[in-house]
Amino acid sequence: MGAKGLYFVNPLGKDKNKPTQVWTQGETESNSAWVPTIDKPNQKTTDEISMTVPAKFQTLSNGLLVKQKKHSDGTRTDTWMMDLPHAPYLMMMAAGEFSIIKDKYKSKEVSYYVEKEYAPVARKIFGLTPEMISFFSNITGVDYPWQKYSQIVVRDYVSGAMENTTATMHVGYAQQDARQLIDGNEWEDVIAHELFHMWFGDYVTTESWSNISLNESFADLSEVLWEEHKHGKDAGDGHNFEAMQNYLFSNSEKKELVRFYYPDREDMFDAVSYQKGGRILNMLRNYIGDSAFYKAMNLYLTTYKFQSAEAQELRLIFEEVTGQDLNWFWNQWFYGSGHPILDISYDYDQAKRSAKVFVRQTQSDKIFKLPVAIDVYQGGGKKRYNVWLENKADTFAFPSDTRPDLINVDGDKILLCQKSDNKTIDNYIFQYKNAGLYLDRREAIDFAVKNQKNDPKAFELLKSAINDRYQGLRLFAIQRLNIMDDSIKRSVEPILTDLAENDHSSMIRAYAILALGRYKKDTYKELFVKSTNDSSYSVAGYALLALGPIDSISALDRAKSLLSPDVKGVLSRAIDNTLYTYAGESDFDTLAAQFDRLPVGNKKFNLLQPFSNYLKKIKNTDNFRKGIDMIVSFRDSVPEEYRQEILSYFNGMILNGIATSKQKAGLTEQEEYVKSKIADKPKVPKIE
Repeated sequence: MGAKGLYFVNPLGKDKNKPTQVWTQGETESNSAWVPTIDKPNQKTTDEISMTVPAKFQTLSNGLLVKQKKHSDGTRTDTWMMDLPHAPYLMMMAAGEFSIIKDKYKSKEVSYYVEKEYAPVARKIFGLTPEMISFFSNITGVDYPWQKYSQIVVRDYVSGAMENTTATMHVGYAQQDARQLIDGNEWEDVIAHELFHMWFGDYVTTESWSNISLNESFADLSEVLWEEHKHGKDAGDGHNFEAMQNYLFSNSEKKELVRFYYPDREDMFDAVSYQKGGRILNMLRNYIGDSAFYKAMNLYLTTYKFQSAEAQELRLIFEEVTGQDLNWFWNQWFYGSGHPILDISYDYDQAKRSAKVFVRQTQSDKIFKLPVAIDVYQGGGKKRYNVWLENKADTFAFPSDTRPDLINVDGDKILLCQKSDNKTIDNYIFQYKNAGLYLDRREAIDFAVKNQKNDPKAFELLKSAINDRYQGLRLFAIQRLNIMDDSIKRSVEPILTDLAENDHSSMIRAYAILALGRYKKDTYKELFVKSTNDSSYSVAGYALLALGPIDSISALDRAKSLLSPDVKGVLSRAIDNTLYTYAGESDFDTLAAQFDRLPVGNKKFNLLQPFSNYLKKIKNTDNFRKGIDMIVSFRDSVPEEYRQEILSYFNGMILNGIATSKQKAGLTEQEEYVKSKIADKPKVPKIE
């Protein structure tokens, strides 16, 4: 597999901008690269880990710190004891210079290891952890089962986050400064996800990578459960919808949730095991009810505590709790692939006073069995009918004295599916106002977006959605206003101006400014300039982007004055975009050096497109060649395991895009130089 297991960051201290750290990554089977073990998920072990480090370092491992011994050479040996059994891939150790911020859950330590500059905001990032522990303990009926819970943020991490038992590791992006956190803690769901693994994955572990859904699907679901608990039903439903979209657009229709055959065990960590699996569990939760679902989680955890399990054993637990045969659900969702694609249409028979619903399953491979709630709204009331979809085409008839105001298929908006729902604008207006769930409103807004130009009712619905009770839907509506249409542009301009200047939400102000920027009116220059100083990175960043098209000189000046290594988020990207878009050839040395000195990583990758756009403007051939060589050097320095994935991007979109622009400009020498670099075989870095 080529996995190291044990990683050293800046071990010789040569990079003055990066701390020296040591950390491990065990999943899937990499811990055997640094410690003798049977590296399989169905194994369980206790362990004792000792680390001898410089005295200024802090250490972290599983379990509790049971001994520290100082040595005369300026080092110290820390010994950590894990006396409860867990899987080998969950063993970890880490060392470096960290600030340790301590919280607690009941009598147990909860701690956050961050770089010293983030110590003042560590609680703003991780401070909800004790409340999360309490919430997850309550819904599972299993009080947090481990000795402590620590979270550590490390540099150059090879994953997003990892649920090592009692000691979760996070990638550097978890560390957000105070200005980033004004726009919200983007890492909160990851924190919840990794914490829930302490029950599902660590306390009870998948018996094989084929059954990784027992770990990851439950952890993915926990994000929805936490959002509902902490931020409300709309937040939970919104998160559930976004996760569903991640799966639907992943082209994973042919993959089963439980896969006994796979090319590489790492392939199991995908949108099926995570997002699809989480949605499957959420459907099961809806079908049997919260009480039974949580009771089954408790029985599963207490039955298999400190052991491993597989999906069939989970089924037996749910059957024991519900008294139902759930083979149909498991065979369809756990051991089957794909998802239903539904076409829904309606009719009303006045003579028979009957409302009809026609549902066709248009996917080609199989028919799904789906319990569905259908809500019929008529005469100021709502009546729910619970039905089953079981055929290629199903027809349902419901008594109704008049044509219903709305027939809402999947009234709880819980189905994992794609659908075409043939409703009218009047149906959707009623749905937005009366059905009320997040997805009821989002579907109505989405229909209005598609019809805003030609249907006044649709446009009025979209305008009203700008003031929806949930911020996520307000942002959705603002982003999809058709500003290119003159009548829409005039109608929403006062609304957007008011939002940009006065809304309490920084994100609403930011997106209103972004929308106003598309007007390209000098009237807003003062607002944009002032907003570049906003405490929110999003407001300041979008204001800078909006300023550029109306006054590029002012935008360039503002970008240069705001440029700082400490700037992050949208503002950082906006500064880069502005500098490379509006700077002239005389700025080449400064901008090229800025790109070239960045280490291989996401920041440099994000700067690649702006830098390539800048090179399209360069006429000085010597400078142009230097810039192309910098891009090629970046391409060739990407680690080999990732290179194939992004080679087509470097050679196609970036280098070929530059070559095409030079061809159009008649700069043949520059064009040929780029093409020669596309043809070059990337050099493999020498390993010493």
